[in-house]
Amino acid sequence: MARAGDPAAYHHGMTDSTHGPGHQHGAGSSRSRLAIAFGITASILVAEVIGAWLTGSLALLVDAGHMLTDAGGLLVALVAANLMLRPPTDRRTWGLLRTEVLAAGAQATVLLAVGIYALIEGLRRLAEPADVDADVLLAFGIIGLAGNLVALAVLAGGRDGSLNLRAAFLEVVNDALGSVAVIISAVVVATTGWTRADALAGMVIAALILPRALVILREAGSVLLESVPRELDLTEIRTHLLGQPHVLEVHDLHVSRIDTGTPVLTAHVVVEHGCFGDGHTMEILRSLQDCVAEHFALPLDHSTFQLEPPSHRDHEGHLHS
Repeated sequence: MARAGDPAAYHHGMTDSTHGPGHQHGAGSSRSRLAIAFGITASILVAEVIGAWLTGSLALLVDAGHMLTDAGGLLVALVAANLMLRPPTDRRTWGLLRTEVLAAGAQATVLLAVGIYALIEGLRRLAEPADVDADVLLAFGIIGLAGNLVALAVLAGGRDGSLNLRAAFLEVVNDALGSVAVIISAVVVATTGWTRADALAGMVIAALILPRALVILREAGSVLLESVPRELDLTEIRTHLLGQPHVLEVHDLHVSRIDTGTPVLTAHVVVEHGCFGDGHTMEILRSLQDCVAEHFALPLDHSTFQLEPPSHRDHEGHLHS
């Protein structure tokens, strides 16, 4: 980093943007959606627990376990959405934006465990089928599906806004599919008397849970590991930066995400030595900012550039490509 009095010192961090009202508005919008979805999911959970007890259905029991996980996940997501509204501090300069990623990862981890359990229990029930009250099972399956459809309508409008809402939306989608599986198994048991259909339905629900859990875990892990967002190509970004007037070299280029909606970029940019004496640096700085904010699929509004003369290389303790 440049010291006071160095030619580049004035320009360190000049492109740094702070996150603010836009993130808080998005988090505030997600809170109401999550609160409604949580209320619906919790209600369905209670109904399915009662239904599983009355019918002895594995499919309904597994779906109730799934709903328990989802209700807990929605509650965690709701808490995370509230925490994200807290402003930055001197200790947490990004506030608690990353809470949404941690919450989504926690949901996915629990869902993975539920899915594995459901597969194992389904296999056991195939070997040892149990009696199922098909009529009551059908009624509770319809109740669950109706509630899930309402929750989907609530979450649909905001599912692209954050990883938290996307995880919650996918949870409810799979809940709805699980309810469909329960309904189908109830119809099969009622019309054919083949009670193993209930165990198969439970395994179908498990098969719906596992891939979704893995997808969310992978995406949450990508954010936590500060990987380059999949919408961006680091080579393309470097090429654009090198194409700006007076830019000689770009190194220590890093792109990652703080949360789903906050990609950030930092880079050391070597410019012609004369730019520090003839007033070109502010123009270059604006050009670099506009470049990364406008030319890519994922706008990089949060960018920090360190402008350096060629002679500054001797002061770099290490260089990254």
